[in-house]
Amino acid sequence: MLLIKASYQQKQIINNLMQFYMYDFSEFVNIDIEADGFFAAYKNLGDYWNDENRFPYIIQNEERPIGFALVRLIESAQRSYYSIAEFFVLKKYRKKGIGKQIAIQLFNLHKGLWEVFQRESNKPAQLFWNKVIGAYTNGNFTERFEDGRMIQNFISG
Repeated sequence: MLLIKASYQQKQIINNLMQFYMYDFSEFVNIDIEADGFFAAYKNLGDYWNDENRFPYIIQNEERPIGFALVRLIESAQRSYYSIAEFFVLKKYRKKGIGKQIAIQLFNLHKGLWEVFQRESNKPAQLFWNKVIGAYTNGNFTERFEDGRMIQNFISG
């Protein structure tokens, strides 16, 4: 498994995989396909190549894209922290430890304070992130429920 920082030329790969992601995610949020049979384009995807605080990654297996991760550094006067905006692995490759392996690589690439959240309706994501973050931090993280989201905070590195 390989995590690579996506070049601008690879933007379309993430855009294509986003259709599968939105299909899966439509189970948990109120999104639907457009009249053309596609989900609407991911808003602000291009910002991941124009904003120094956004990091697009492609997950590859044997040189084939099997997922992606979009990471953000959120800065405010109070604090700065990393957040996973979107994280996706094709169903065929799930439950094989790939997601955990990639998440750990992301945490190690971006050292510092993290805040990872999942929608209240997305129980599988809550279980996944709780397990991964718990293992990564040896249980040294906090978790709270706020604004319809489960949120985990921890420090990487």
